[in-house]
Amino acid sequence: MLVKLAWRNLWRNKVRTAIMLGAMTFGLVGVVVMVGFITGLYGNMIQNAIAWQTSHLQVQNTRYLTHPDIQDTLAMPDALARWLDSQPDITAWSGRFIADGMVASARSTRGIRINGVIPAQEAVVTPVASHIIEGAWLDEQGRNPVVLSAKTAERLRLKVNTKVVLTFTDPEGEVTGAAFRVRGIYRSPISAFDDANLFVRQSDLTQLAHMQGVHELAILTRDGGALPHPLTDTLKQQLGGIAGPDAQVRDWQTVQPMLAAIISQMGVSNAIILGIYVLAMSFGIVNVMLMSVFERTREFGVLMAVGMTKPRIFALILLEASLLGLCGGALGVTLAYALMGWLGRVGIPLGSMADGLSAFGADSLLYPQVAPSDYLMVLLTVLAASLLSALYPARQILKQRPVDAMAQRY
Repeated sequence: MLVKLAWRNLWRNKVRTAIMLGAMTFGLVGVVVMVGFITGLYGNMIQNAIAWQTSHLQVQNTRYLTHPDIQDTLAMPDALARWLDSQPDITAWSGRFIADGMVASARSTRGIRINGVIPAQEAVVTPVASHIIEGAWLDEQGRNPVVLSAKTAERLRLKVNTKVVLTFTDPEGEVTGAAFRVRGIYRSPISAFDDANLFVRQSDLTQLAHMQGVHELAILTRDGGALPHPLTDTLKQQLGGIAGPDAQVRDWQTVQPMLAAIISQMGVSNAIILGIYVLAMSFGIVNVMLMSVFERTREFGVLMAVGMTKPRIFALILLEASLLGLCGGALGVTLAYALMGWLGRVGIPLGSMADGLSAFGADSLLYPQVAPSDYLMVLLTVLAASLLSALYPARQILKQRPVDAMAQRY
């Protein structure tokens, strides 16, 4: 009976209730879209950073991490390779021979990180091979092929099949180098990665350096992209024992501590956005309930005079606020779910923001993400805020005596 009475009371002033429901619905849609945008942006940055820069695990010589030197390769690379190939929880890995040097064309010269890779291995660890916009990825054909970024090619005025000269310092401290021919040009979503990296065959680079080995192992695991990742943690410990005391094994959180900070702050930022909306919505509900309660003061006085207890009147007012919050929350969540489903398919083009966000590793087309549990949390939060917002109006009416309430004139 109370629920039926509360529902009828809620629609006694249809315009006021409809305006409040509309404000709650569209405000809630805006909050969910904002949360989805932030979550999608952070998730995209983390995904790109892992795919292009950190992988799930990295193994390097400890000396190389502190003071990079071409001589500081990993000990026992063949034993490490055999162990990595035998592990079912490792999906892919790539060994890299790295030299910090210069890339020069007839137009200009730039500092660059020269990554000597085995093409087939690198193609499954990083997405470079699938992001070639001109030419092709490295293979075993031709003499001294090189793949560089579109940004580097533009600055050096290079095209596919043009020649560049790569130079670096060999283990003896002498400058060495050779002419390479551009095999392919790639574009990544991370501008800093494009600025700093080019790729050559590992055999070509080690031949120029007159040495063998690798400076870095990049490893992908089955659960490495998520948190927690127990399999990756176990592999990290095992790798540390096999690689020896001179090597250091790091997961992507250690390589990029900013990524770990982003994940830890994501929930806080979403909670702040939801809290601001709920606070603004609460003031609106308090206003609506105050007007609804005070214009019915005489009616409540009559109800108390004929025997309706104050707890039942209190429950009636709370039910009205709860139904208002439930309707607004349900409409908002339903509309937001439909909108997020559409945006999840077509994406949100970042437009002029894309260039600035590419410095942080974000794609130009963003797909917002909202977990199903987030919708439930939003709905429950709105319902709780509606209940709390009704406490003050209910208390104000219950403080009056029946005879005083019936004497009110509005």
